[in-house]
Amino acid sequence: MFARLRTFTMLAATAATTLTMGATAAHAAAGQEQQEQRVMLMGSTTASYFWDDASGRAGDTGLPACGKPMQKGLAASPSWPLMTEGYVMYNGKRMPFFVGDRGPGDPSSSGVMLDLDAKTFAELTGGRFNEQTLGVDGVQGEGHIKIQYVITKWGDGKGKKSYPVAFSTGAWAQRDSSPVQPVMVKLPLPTR
Repeated sequence: MFARLRTFTMLAATAATTLTMGATAAHAAAGQEQQEQRVMLMGSTTASYFWDDASGRAGDTGLPACGKPMQKGLAASPSWPLMTEGYVMYNGKRMPFFVGDRGPGDPSSSGVMLDLDAKTFAELTGGRFNEQTLGVDGVQGEGHIKIQYVITKWGDGKGKKSYPVAFSTGAWAQRDSSPVQPVMVKLPLPTR
């Protein structure tokens, strides 16, 4: 009986050591999957997509407000300053963006606070950008996704340097004299 008790004790100790080592390794691996970063703002919102190349097709309203041509990574915000930079995360994917245009207009009153370029939207959702329609195919008609955003740098111009507000508030035309303060946070690294 004493021998069985000693064997059980040794097995329990071995199992505990193995679990501790596994937990430590998992904790270390999790630590490697995160990075500490200084961010201006982070949150979540609903995002839509657009593609304005000044062709006049598919509701195209002309070149983006920043004066740069339409391109992957260019997003529209109803309130953040132009040239604000950051990234969005969706289903484990992370894509950079900069605010180069104003919008979405009316949808922002319903909580759609970021308009991603159609190529970024397609990559995040697994869809395909359609050059003919300027839309995204292969997403079963889905035009809105719930994303997380991280702002890493505010643009210098007019706009609200805080949580996004609807286009109708006119925040995009006002200079923000009291931006939110940056914070250090641990963020997951992208899976790609």
